Amino acid sequence: MSMQSHLVELERRHAALERKIENALLHPSIDSLEVTTMKRKKLMLKEEIERLRKVETLH
Repeated sequence: MSMQSHLVELERRHAALERKIENALLHPSIDSLEVTTMKRKKLMLKEEIERLRKVETLH
């Protein structure tokens, strides 16, 4: 998998998590631990995307 296609996949997963979090927050019965876990995963994806973009610009 090329660096660019990997970035595209990470961005797709990040956007999907964003939608899932937004949808979960619309339901008052949502488990706050689950939302926190999703937010943590989303942040990890964002950090990985930023790291890869930085590496890509250095090359």
